[in-house]
Amino acid sequence: MILNMNKVKIYLKSILIPVIVGVIVGLIISKFMDYNTLQKPPLAPPAILFPIIWTILYILMGVSYGILASNNLVDEDINLIYYMQLAINAIWPILFFVFKWRFASLIWIMLLVVAVIVMIIKFYSKNKLAGLLQIPYLLWTIFATYLNFAFYILN
Repeated sequence: MILNMNKVKIYLKSILIPVIVGVIVGLIISKFMDYNTLQKPPLAPPAILFPIIWTILYILMGVSYGILASNNLVDEDINLIYYMQLAINAIWPILFFVFKWRFASLIWIMLLVVAVIVMIIKFYSKNKLAGLLQIPYLLWTIFATYLNFAFYILN
C-alpha cells in the first residue's frame, strides 16, 4: 500500500507541475489576449477550445513523465528535455500574446516542436507508453505552428 501511495504522489506531482505552469501562463497572458480580434486562417478553432486542449495536453505530459518517474526511469537527459520543453512552451504565449512578437513566436514554437520530438524519442526509449502519450502534444504543437505562421502572415 505504501508503494502505491508513493506512485500516487509521483503522478500527482508530475501532473500538477505542467498544469500549474499552464495556469500561471494563462493568468499572465489573460489581459493581453487578442485571439478574437486577429484575422483567422482556415481551421482556426474557437478560443474556448484552447484552455481545454492545453489542460488535456498538460495532464498527458504529466502522466507521461509520471510513468517514467514512478518506474525510476528518469535521468538527467529526461529531466533536461522535459523541463526545457516545458519552459519553451511557457514562454511561447508570452511572446505571442503579451509582446505581440508574431515572427519571434513562430521561430520559438518551431523550437518547441523540435524539443517535443526529442522528448518523445527520449521518453519512448525508456517506456513506449510514456513516449506515445506525447504524440497528441506534438500534433497540437505542429498545428499551433501552422496557426502562428498564418497569424503572422494575415496580421
